[in-house]
Amino acid sequence: MATNIAVQLTRDCQATLIPGGETVDLPKGAHVVLTQALGSSFTVMTDYGYLARIAIEDADAIGQTASTDTVNPTPTEAFSNDLVIEVLKTIFDPEIPVNVVDLGLIYGCESHLLADGQYQVEIQMSMTAPGCGMGDVLRQEAADRVKSLPGVAKVDIELVWDPPWDVSRMSEAAKLQLGFY
Repeated sequence: MATNIAVQLTRDCQATLIPGGETVDLPKGAHVVLTQALGSSFTVMTDYGYLARIAIEDADAIGQTASTDTVNPTPTEAFSNDLVIEVLKTIFDPEIPVNVVDLGLIYGCESHLLADGQYQVEIQMSMTAPGCGMGDVLRQEAADRVKSLPGVAKVDIELVWDPPWDVSRMSEAAKLQLGFY
């Protein structure tokens, strides 16, 4: 999907300001620049110079088409922690074009078989900075995605800050992609 293109909103839509996490209404006719189109959201620069995240459900407002099937396909395999990690790899930081797993924001992932044969998934997740207002947004997106997996009854995601995130937590591929080599 092309990025760094100017578009005019074809209808009103909600967006989340980055990095603060506040919800705003972007009016029909507003001009934005699409800066990132990864996972289930789009990052745009508003005509006021703010970065904002637009959910996939509002893709049409910026002239894009997207299907939630492309970011959360129906798995063909049985439930596993590896499947949870694969789903988490479809969630991208709105400012950095890297998924939360390769960015090193997932500190732990465990699943527990419940009495009814379904699973409870517990995830420890961090942000790149403690003051990041996108923490609740990304945590909710992760919970929704994981809960949509067959066999998952409950998802608990805890935001953790110890140890503090740093670049050493990133995958080699993410470091290469971002030019840390």
